Amino acid sequence: MRGRKALLIDTELCAGCNACVDACKEENNQPDVETTDLSSISYTAVIEKEGVYTRRLCMHCEYPTCVSVCPVGALEKTESGAVIYHYEKCIGCRYCMQACPYSVPTYEWNSTSPKVQKCTMCHARQKVGKIPACAEACPVEATIFGDRNELLKIARKRLSDDPTTYVNHIYGEHEAGGSSVLFASSVPFEKLGFPGNLPMEPLPNLTWDVLSKIPRFSVFFGAFLYGVWWVIDRRIELADNGTENNRFNQHLLDNEQKKEQV
Repeated sequence: MRGRKALLIDTELCAGCNACVDACKEENNQPDVETTDLSSISYTAVIEKEGVYTRRLCMHCEYPTCVSVCPVGALEKTESGAVIYHYEKCIGCRYCMQACPYSVPTYEWNSTSPKVQKCTMCHARQKVGKIPACAEACPVEATIFGDRNELLKIARKRLSDDPTTYVNHIYGEHEAGGSSVLFASSVPFEKLGFPGNLPMEPLPNLTWDVLSKIPRFSVFFGAFLYGVWWVIDRRIELADNGTENNRFNQHLLDNEQKKEQV
């Protein structure tokens, strides 16, 4: 994870001004409409719950499930930490939407040439030395950008300096193997709508554990099905032979009776 960039979002500092949302829309040429959740025209949203404001956006997982399930490599985890999307490769299968534990990717259902849409952590801006638009626009630094390891140090210091305010948990540090978007909060994350049942290990690893057993299972199950087919086919064959034998015996009996009548 060395060199990975990340965002740290502190819900205790967020004033709910939506400057991050407006900056994101401007950066991505999206219409200026009211945003209440993620959509194909909104890569981030500010949501109020339990008296605090929090954000919804792509978590840019360290081991993205969306990347692991994409059959054509349309999604990519970059060295900088951002998970980006290659439209020219996408076949529209939408496996990424089903696989994402945070329900982030959205789809342009009304488009004749639909794309999967999600935050890219302003990857294009990063490549020219700029920081993500949302972090640049935040007037109170509730969202800050930097090296992931350094942001974790900042978050830990805030938690240790003010333990009566903050929940002793940095969301995104370990969930599903960790992510490039980190959260600090004064309210338990489950109450803010964050998934609370995620494993700490990367989800693609769990998927592979299952998939790696499929070949052996398939061989066993295939052999079992063949065995069932052989038994059924043999019984049918014996039944057919029995019917033929009965017909032959009946034919002999009929000939004997004819001879006796003559």
